[in-house]
Amino acid sequence: MSGRSKRESRGSTRGKRESESRGSAGRVKRERDREREPEAASSRGSPVRVKREVEPASAREAPASVVPFVRVKREREVDEDSEPEREVRAKNGRVDSEDRRSRHCPYLDTINRSVLDFDFEKLCSISLSHINAYACLVCGKYFQGRGLKSHAYIHSVQFSHHVFLNLHTLKFYCLPDNYEIIDSSLEDITYVLKPTFTKQQIANLDKQAKLSRAYDGTTYLPGIVGLNNIKANDYANAVLQALSNVPPLRNYFLEEDNYKNIKRPPGDIMFLLVQRFGELMRKLWNPRNFKAHVSPHEMLQAVVLCSKKTFQITKQGDGVDFLSWFLNALHSALGGTKKKKKTIVTDVFQGSMRIFTKKLPHPDLPAEEKEQLLHNDEYQETMVESTFMYLTLDLPTAPLYKDEKEQLIIPQVPLFNILAKFNGITEKEYKTYKENFLKRFQLTKLPPYLIFCIKRFTKNNFFVEKNPTIVNFPITGQANGMNYKTSR
Repeated sequence: MSGRSKRESRGSTRGKRESESRGSAGRVKRERDREREPEAASSRGSPVRVKREVEPASAREAPASVVPFVRVKREREVDEDSEPEREVRAKNGRVDSEDRRSRHCPYLDTINRSVLDFDFEKLCSISLSHINAYACLVCGKYFQGRGLKSHAYIHSVQFSHHVFLNLHTLKFYCLPDNYEIIDSSLEDITYVLKPTFTKQQIANLDKQAKLSRAYDGTTYLPGIVGLNNIKANDYANAVLQALSNVPPLRNYFLEEDNYKNIKRPPGDIMFLLVQRFGELMRKLWNPRNFKAHVSPHEMLQAVVLCSKKTFQITKQGDGVDFLSWFLNALHSALGGTKKKKKTIVTDVFQGSMRIFTKKLPHPDLPAEEKEQLLHNDEYQETMVESTFMYLTLDLPTAPLYKDEKEQLIIPQVPLFNILAKFNGITEKEYKTYKENFLKRFQLTKLPPYLIFCIKRFTKNNFFVEKNPTIVNFPITGQANGMNYKTSR
């Protein structure tokens, strides 16, 4: 055979091979396009699961070097699709995929319940932001976000703390893998963060006094729980703890549905007082606390904000002043008014009385002039109806001198003696800068729960003096000789 014929035969053979390879490449491309079509359909929301099958090698006219690659790739895709974590379910017209790791998180044993404390303000310990706050369930600190550059994500990578709780949605997440954890064993943590009470549980609170055991092993009685003294807030703690043991007020705030739908004007911050008081009440009566004490940190921050720093955590205040402000602020935040609209506060604590006032002439005036003035209308006795939330009781003056045994005894007085101030007969003189008045009080309506404020401290130009007189409260029996004219 000549050289020319050999070259023509080699060229024809090379052309056939190129045409065959182009044809096989076209077939492979068409097969890949057919494989992508069901995947695109499933991603558009189709609930139908598509399983791809591999054609046998004999049914194709592709080169032997291409067929194994396609078969291996398809088998790998079928295996990945067969895994449970790739299952797709249609819910309400939307596709929702659930990670298999959500119910089998390997880090649940790293949770340290002894360091968890949800009584403090829900803000990030680094950025001090309230937005997207998460609690690390390993060390108890608060961090923001769970994205790649968030403080919670960095903390999880740096310290290998993996379990976090969203403080607003009450959902658990594993970081840095970023999947939701679903496990019934974590329910006790969400209950400590946000306790809830049913109507039946509230009704049984006073019927059965059952001791509860905290996570650290200490026993406590729900409702009889200590409040932490952060610095100088003991005056407020005493008032809050007393109010938490008034059954009608307690039952109202234990159920959040009673007040969460109350409408307030835009920008009103006073309703924060209602929310924080309800949260504190539910924590005090929580039978599943991790510890046998509660910190009123968030409640007191709301008090500082709403009172415009009149009452502070770092400065001692007067308990009676705080009680008066708190009851009136709570009544106003719940939508109450002075006369028409009532709330749970006025239903429980508000009573009414008559106040009789008589103006006295100046003591330096001559006796004749005093008598003439007493006949004027200005010096006649007047009467006004008034409401009250609490009654202030005055103690007798403490003795200045020692007794015959050379000892300063502490005087005692029965409660009924100091209650005589409100029998409508006993008069007391009140002095102002210019004028003197004689007043007497007569109770006309008693509230279901009566608050007594015993005035022990008197202030003069030099110091504050405390009256140590002991007030004897009766355990049984009734008052004798009390001339109360009430409508109840």
